[in-house]
Amino acid sequence: MSSSNQKSQLHALGFLILAMLSVQSSASLAKFLFQNFPVLTVSAMRLCLGAMILAFIFQIWRINFSQVHWKAILAYGFALAGMNALFYLSIERLPIGIAVAFEFIGPLSVALYHARQKYDFVWVSLAIGGLILLFPFNQAHSLDWIGVLFAVSAGACWALYIIAGQKPSGISGNHTVCLGMTVGACVLLPITFFSGSMGQVIELPYLFYFIGLAILASALPFSLEMLALRNLTPLSFGTLMSLEPAVAALSGFIFLGEYLLWNQWLALATIIAASVGCTITTQKARQEREKKVS
Repeated sequence: MSSSNQKSQLHALGFLILAMLSVQSSASLAKFLFQNFPVLTVSAMRLCLGAMILAFIFQIWRINFSQVHWKAILAYGFALAGMNALFYLSIERLPIGIAVAFEFIGPLSVALYHARQKYDFVWVSLAIGGLILLFPFNQAHSLDWIGVLFAVSAGACWALYIIAGQKPSGISGNHTVCLGMTVGACVLLPITFFSGSMGQVIELPYLFYFIGLAILASALPFSLEMLALRNLTPLSFGTLMSLEPAVAALSGFIFLGEYLLWNQWLALATIIAASVGCTITTQKARQEREKKVS
């Protein structure tokens, strides 16, 4: 594999980890806002303000709209709206780590679909084993199953997000994220207006909280994930996203004081091993293909 390809893979991995840390660190801020606003209002403002921030940074007015593949943008935008709204509805009812574990069924399904080599199935199976270990079975009887349904539905939108994010949109990745977030915000904003909480959104200090949430939970991570998607296969992306529940659990431990059991620490190590293994074997497979072509 060329050094430039190796650097691209490492950069993509770094972008993905930064995106996960950004999203999970924003969850406690979102839960704080849930105490004062409807969940869908928080989700809509997250996308709306995130789209406005990116529109300014990436100068959306420079887009040649005649080149935009609107089917890809609309699919990406609807996936963003569903993923954000349903995930927030789930963490209103479930602990963050559990919600993310259920949500991960989506990207894991994408990884399984694209698995071709024997090692692919090994890493995906290892990720599944880690997720099983991460799940608190002793609390299963007390789980809110409506919250579980929201989380699984968010996972389905997450799978669509991965697929749609890799389709050519006719414009740059940054502009794709910006337009997709605008579409997602347009889907959710009407619900927000009917909730009657828009006046309170622009009051201080809530406006600053929403801006912070938009940056940490939308503008920054979705831009980083778009960069990662350009340099990772669906298999690699789907398996590496198994780090998300691990990051969520660690975030809950650090920021919310949610203690982890020994089996959950083992789960984190298992998931990380699966992600690292998938990255290494995918790189080797690519290197072998390049040698055959050359």
